[in-house]
Formats: sequence, C-alpha cells, structure tokens
Amino acid sequence: MTSQEEQQQRRQPAEHDGQDRPGDGAGAVRYGDVFTVKGDLATAPVALQDAAMMQAAESAVLGEAPRGGAAAVMQSAARRNERLGVVPRDDEATDATAEGGVAVTEARVPGCRVITEFVADQPVGQYIAAEEEEEEDTTGGVTATAARQDGGVHGVLDGTKITIGEALEATVFSAGDQPVEASDAAAIAQAEGEADKTTLRQVLADATVRLGADKEVEREDAARVVGAEVRSDPDATARPAGVGASVAAAARLNRGRQ
Repeated sequence: MTSQEEQQQRRQPAEHDGQDRPGDGAGAVRYGDVFTVKGDLATAPVALQDAAMMQAAESAVLGEAPRGGAAAVMQSAARRNERLGVVPRDDEATDATAEGGVAVTEARVPGCRVITEFVADQPVGQYIAAEEEEEEDTTGGVTATAARQDGGVHGVLDGTKITIGEALEATVFSAGDQPVEASDAAAIAQAEGEADKTTLRQVLADATVRLGADKEVEREDAARVVGAEVRSDPDATARPAGVGASVAAAARLNRGRQ
C-alpha cells in the first residue's frame, strides 16, 4: 500500500464521522461569519430555509434575486453547512430567522434605488442600484418599499441648484408639524430632542444657518439620506414628504438644472 493510499484511508473516517453528527455546529458557517450582526443571530448557523426565505423576499420586492445579494451569500453558506452535516436537510429555519423573519426594502431616489436587506430585524446588506430608465417626475417624490410617496421640494427652475440646507428647510413646509422620529434623527445628524416635544419645524427651520459647509444636493447625497431614514424606521420605510423625500426631490431638480 502506498503512502498516498494510507493518507486517504486516514482522512475518510474523519470526514464521514463529521457527517454523522448533524446539528452539532462544528465548523458551521454562522451569520456572524458572513454578515455584521450581533446577538443570537451572530452565532446561528445559516440554514437552507433561511436562504430560501430571503430569496423569496428579494423576488417579491425586486422581481429577482440579485447576484451578490444576501440570498446568494446565505445559499452559499447554507450549502456548505449542509455538506458538513451541521444543519438539518429539511425545511427547518434557524430560531432567529423563524422568529424575526427576513425583509427586503427598496427606496427609489433620483437615478437609483437603495436596497436594504434584513435578517431577524438586523440589516445584513445595503447597496445602490442604478435605474435603467428614469421616468420624468415633477412631484419630486420618493418611492419606498414598493409604495410611491410624493412630497418634498417644489420650486421654479431658475438655474440655481438647491443645497442640502435648503432641502432640509423645505421639509418644514411639507412635514414641519410632525414629531421627530428615530428615522428623522438618523437622516439629520444634528437633530436633537425628545420625539414627543420637538417637531421637524423646530429642528430644520434654520438648517442653512447651522450647516457650516452647505453644499448642493447630489444623487449620492439623496441615496445616503434615504438609506439612513429607511434603516432607522421600525417599518423600514421613508416618511411621506419627509426629510428623505425632500432631499431626493432636491437632487432630482438639481439634475434638471445642469
């Protein structure tokens, strides 16, 4: 018997032995290995049913499961776990996913879409996809989670581009009397105060004065603001006529003034 054949015989029992103990977790690819998550989710092995749930959510919102999306990452990890025998081969999901579920949100801003994916209420990915065709929109609206939400900045095209401060101040007219929520605070880092005492009007009325280095609103600015608002909202949506909608509308108007 050659040395190579002896080595193969020694390896085979070890590999077979690992497959005889499904669910022991040894060598499993866990959520914390592939995503920036915490708590019980971070230590949970990725299961095939988890990946199937995410793929269904992506298809429902986006029309397909994108390459490089959360579902693709989860499928790769789950297949490895199945080969190792550390997850069951049935339709059972992990406890964290079974309880918290998965979600995919889509927010549309001028020229692009902000896609955010969640597992058990924790964000596992966000990316910006360019719009293939941008329809003319004179309302300056923002679409979030497949629902159109109009509002925000309206104005005359006078050749002067709108700044971030001006876009924030415009929110005073569209949603100024609404209470500040966590999603608003995320979209406006300088907003401080208790949600039941402070209104958007009080926070944003002098935004152009308080912003030391104001700048013209661009598409990337709108995507970041809407993304922050969506991530911080309990329902993962943007407020109608809110901060994100105003900044997105300003970006759209600015593009028309180039």
